[in-house]
Amino acid sequence: MCGRFAVTLPPDAMAQLFQAVPGNDLPDVPNYNICPTNRVHVVVSDDSRRLTAMRWGFLPHWYKAENDGPLLINARAETIAEKPAFRAAVRERRCLIPVTGFYEWTKDAEGNRLPWYIHAAEGAPLAFAGIWQMWGHDDPVATCAIVTTAANQPMSAIHHRMPVILSPGDWPLWLGEAGHGAAPLMRAAPDELLAWHRVDRAVNSNRASGAELIAPNGEGAGGHL
Repeated sequence: MCGRFAVTLPPDAMAQLFQAVPGNDLPDVPNYNICPTNRVHVVVSDDSRRLTAMRWGFLPHWYKAENDGPLLINARAETIAEKPAFRAAVRERRCLIPVTGFYEWTKDAEGNRLPWYIHAAEGAPLAFAGIWQMWGHDDPVATCAIVTTAANQPMSAIHHRMPVILSPGDWPLWLGEAGHGAAPLMRAAPDELLAWHRVDRAVNSNRASGAELIAPNGEGAGGHL
């Protein structure tokens, strides 16, 4: 799964990277502790690509309120085409979610949650595969979820799931610009793509902020997934 992530790339740099027109009301960056229900940057494509903001937490059309059911921040690649909440979106409303890195947790012998920061080994931004949907009638809200898949072998040492990470060559197909047949893109990233390090437990709080959240804390620092 993916439950927290960081974005440090400025909106104009994001827009240039994805060749997208930026919206006027994008979330503030940098943000080193993006949590579920926060507004996040999302790239969508209709006649052209747009960089826009959406609520992280997909809301099915039958929810009468934002808390009317489970918080759907992730969608499993293995079942996304079958789940009533997601099946129309994965066919018709796919998006890219730019991130700088994301967090996962392991536990020590005493059961304490130990956070890890996971990022591209070469330092480049990552593009998560996402789906989106408008929710509500009077004041519609754009909502999204991150597509996840079984972890690759190195990542499985930290968590058994990981986000679907798309390379630039796959972006047009995922966004629907290059025809149909995006299902094969919902796979684990290459083993060599990611690196990781332990970070301070301060990030365990969803109220924590600041660049120090992604700084190595010296425990288990370094390595490649």
